Amino acid sequence: MTTDMPNRDSVSIALWATNLGVPLNGLQDWVDHIDHKMAEADGANIFVMPEYASEQWLAFKPDGLRTDQEMAWMADHASAACDHAAKLAIKHDMVLVAGSMPHHVDPAKPERGQTNSAMIFTPEGTRIVQDKMSLTPGEQEPDNWNLTPGSRFATFDWRGLRIAVLICLDIEMPALSCLLAPLDIDVLLVPSMTATPSGYHRVFGCAKARAVELMCSIAVCGTTGTANQTTQNPTNYSGCSVFTPCEPQLGHTGVFAHVAPDFDDGGDGPLLLARDVPIGLIRELRGGDAEVWPGGWKADHVSVVTLGA
Repeated sequence: MTTDMPNRDSVSIALWATNLGVPLNGLQDWVDHIDHKMAEADGANIFVMPEYASEQWLAFKPDGLRTDQEMAWMADHASAACDHAAKLAIKHDMVLVAGSMPHHVDPAKPERGQTNSAMIFTPEGTRIVQDKMSLTPGEQEPDNWNLTPGSRFATFDWRGLRIAVLICLDIEMPALSCLLAPLDIDVLLVPSMTATPSGYHRVFGCAKARAVELMCSIAVCGTTGTANQTTQNPTNYSGCSVFTPCEPQLGHTGVFAHVAPDFDDGGDGPLLLARDVPIGLIRELRGGDAEVWPGGWKADHVSVVTLGA
């Protein structure tokens, strides 16, 4: 999707580390909760929820639903959830990443399996689905969620920004970073779910590295709390951060905005509103003003030599 608008100099991004433990009475309750948080983030251009935000739906799953049936059940609700989310993006005039949720590989044949897919909605009515490409071992276990990995990566231009989305473990994959390097991404959004501090630091540490490698801004947020009636994720530990390249003009550290991680804040989960991320300045740095950045560097000319003892 492309919009006919000039490049913009800044963007404001809202990141919601959703507390999955907040009880829900049904899908409309989930929608109303998002509506309230988007209103709270007034002034944001982009609103991001975490990976598996849909796990909150397990609070109203039917009795007797087996673990290996949960993905298909959530995917059955995804279409209605997406219709509601699309309206919220228009209402609040924001790009909405409604977290990720299971998505039927073939809606006509649910038995073919599900992907873990980020659902992205623009105020203009465009819908974009980005599948997670590198799945964790747990996501692929036949007796559990048994998901199918994606194989396609999408970027989209919106109101002068080039935006992309990678889900959790995907941001840890250097091979994907190499594919992104020549694309001049302005904003890379990363919804995630991590159960432990180690997982949080893997995702957020790699996201910070990608900001340096790609010379772009990266916004990442994860789930917190414990979903009611969950069978898979007894803990969630995360926060929210916006990373930029480590350049003098950007304050050296590469951290533009940050909310400290936690297991459960006792509320809705922290909401970070990062105002005026300097996209124009980062674009200038990417164009040649950075200290040492060599551009979308590739190692095609490098050979590997194994030396004997």
